[in-house]
Amino acid sequence: MQILLVAATEMEIQPFLNKKPAADFLITGVGCPATVYHLAKRVHQIDYDLVIQAGIAGSFSRSIQLADVVLVKQDSFADIGIAEKGRLYSIFEKGLGDENAFPYNKGWLQNNGEFIDHFPFTKVKAVTVNTVTDNEMQINQLISKFDPDIESMEGAALHYVSLQESVPFIQLRAVSNYVGERDKEKWKMQEAVLNLNDALMSIFDRIMSEPSNLTDQSK
Repeated sequence: MQILLVAATEMEIQPFLNKKPAADFLITGVGCPATVYHLAKRVHQIDYDLVIQAGIAGSFSRSIQLADVVLVKQDSFADIGIAEKGRLYSIFEKGLGDENAFPYNKGWLQNNGEFIDHFPFTKVKAVTVNTVTDNEMQINQLISKFDPDIESMEGAALHYVSLQESVPFIQLRAVSNYVGERDKEKWKMQEAVLNLNDALMSIFDRIMSEPSNLTDQSK
């Protein structure tokens, strides 16, 4: 199988690369513009069977423990919209796009591929933002509008490119902090990175041990 491992920073996947230095990987840089450009360029060059994006994330939900690993079922470009009179509106609500025009489904970028169901991690709803913030009003706007479990700065870019290019994908995240908490002493960055990379190893080992079963069922 041709698998591409994608991350915003090398730090997030370094333990995995130390164990599997021959893995095909792509460091995009932080944020959606860089991720869209570099990922789209790579998948035009190579016909991948699966793209895995791995990284850390912030959680809106206290039911998700710090350092937990999750898989993202659906994502959205949460701050592409209009902030007006204290409310956040999507471009779809303002008539600037069709919420069901491909690759969107009810305004979400959904992963309905079979790969996501093969691995025993909690499935979550995510939002992708350009600016991580501790501003309570902005956080509450995101919660009210999207009811998300986690946030990242690149996830929706993976979904958007992969859906447009018909490439199977999964987004794997480990929670390093709760959204709004900027005191790094309360984060579990190291534990999140270690758990993320352990999860990556388990996914790669399973795929390599039964590639035909997974690819047949993902089509």
